[in-house]
Amino acid sequence: MSRPTPEPVAVVKQRRDAALRALAEGVPYIAFMGIQFDRRGDELTAVLPFRDDLIGNPILPAIHGGVTAAFLEVTALVSLSYQWLWEDIESGALELASLEAGKLPRLPKTIDFTTDYLRSGLPRDAYARAHVTRSGRRYASVKVTAWQDNRDRPIAEASAHFLMPSRDQ
Repeated sequence: MSRPTPEPVAVVKQRRDAALRALAEGVPYIAFMGIQFDRRGDELTAVLPFRDDLIGNPILPAIHGGVTAAFLEVTALVSLSYQWLWEDIESGALELASLEAGKLPRLPKTIDFTTDYLRSGLPRDAYARAHVTRSGRRYASVKVTAWQDNRDRPIAEASAHFLMPSRDQ
């Protein structure tokens, strides 16, 4: 019995990158905020490059709380969506051409989102990672942490719940 020849690693990586690009470019607010994603295997790190217009309190100066919350929510949504699509990306069920055209299945919808502000966001780049704590057919829970210089000193954490789209849509 012979096994099918595995796809070249470059093709799989190209599909992963195209899926992440399609996710990030599919939400105009992500581009407006300037959020970028660094992918290492199935792990995503969101990066919010500092810009002066992100400052909410110029006296401190501190990044605006709404910017921080939006950064956390975008990180949670993209990370959850990427994990949800992972098997289809790896198997080739999502074709590279459709990914590059920005065509993806429907994405999860936010049910609720709670942010805990732990310290002021300083005028520098911020990073965030999400951890999907539960992902079922209809509902998902995600925890997100944002930090700047030291991952052990987070600036904010969030807890989110999402309504998952059905797979047949």
